[in-house]
Amino acid sequence: MRIADSEVVEGGRERLTLVPESLDDLWHLSHAIEPGDTVSGDTTRRIQRNDEQLRDTGGEREHIWVAIDVEDVEFARFANRLRIGGTIVDCSREDQLGHHHTLNVEEHTELDVTKRWKPDQRDRIEEAVEATDNPDVAIATVEEGQAYVHTVAQYGTEERATITAPTGKGEYARPRSELFAELAEILARQDVDAIILAGPGFTKQDALEYIQENHQELTDRITTVDTSSVGDRGVHEVLKRGAVEDVQKETRIAEESDRIDELMERIAEGAKVAYGPEQVAQAADYGAIEELLVLDEQLREERSGDGEWGIDVNSVIETTEQKGGEVTVFSSEFDPGRQLANIGGIAALLRYRLE
Repeated sequence: MRIADSEVVEGGRERLTLVPESLDDLWHLSHAIEPGDTVSGDTTRRIQRNDEQLRDTGGEREHIWVAIDVEDVEFARFANRLRIGGTIVDCSREDQLGHHHTLNVEEHTELDVTKRWKPDQRDRIEEAVEATDNPDVAIATVEEGQAYVHTVAQYGTEERATITAPTGKGEYARPRSELFAELAEILARQDVDAIILAGPGFTKQDALEYIQENHQELTDRITTVDTSSVGDRGVHEVLKRGAVEDVQKETRIAEESDRIDELMERIAEGAKVAYGPEQVAQAADYGAIEELLVLDEQLREERSGDGEWGIDVNSVIETTEQKGGEVTVFSSEFDPGRQLANIGGIAALLRYRLE
């Protein structure tokens, strides 16, 4: 995600000019944009003309600029787009005011979002911006005598290191362990959450065993993938197989699983925990929340006025952050999120036990 511009406008609302650069960014936007916001950007719209030749065609599409009062937001994952529907409140063609329109937002589509940004929504945008500059997956491809390290960002891949030196026999050969040691040291310097170790044959497994023996801190982050090539071609194979998306998903699930496991353990022990809207709201008022856990779908329902929690969830989130707590929004698509849904969709890990 890229923030191209920002401005405080009337009524204390803030306009952000945003450029999503990946499918992940579109997903983030689907949880930051809500009914009542104003979203504007360039689009195409079928315009009906009073032209005899066009009378039976249903009009022709024109490029126009629109601002819409948001009514609904849909993340169309398999279409690689975000659909934002609403009523046109400003437009480069006055005759279109008041009509319904759907903005189809794709990667690299610039749009303005004007709203009262809630802290967790702004945090979500900032996290998406940081993710653009800080890749969280590295791909290491290795075979006899050579290894390559690429990082994966939302904008693509970037080569970070190339190691080439013959191994085996010969005057210029060096022990395989030296190749593996240099590879491990480079991987240790990468600020990533997951590492894909790929390549043909058994060399990558030998490299993994070396890392397990000498760099145990990397082991839990490594996933192996078979490829027929190394370097750019090997990376292409990894990407084509969807391995990066898989490890990113697994990384998020693992993080959410850790939180939900700790929550369930505390519930079983009657320890420092609150769950359900009333308990969590009370804990927030006391400043007792260390980490607030909330389900994305139910959070959206509460903010749209269709929820059943009976608390001001925005106030709970703001109070939690103001008093030094963290907020984690769980995805309803993964099992940890479904577990959270089973206990009301909102819970908190506390600093101390409430009587």
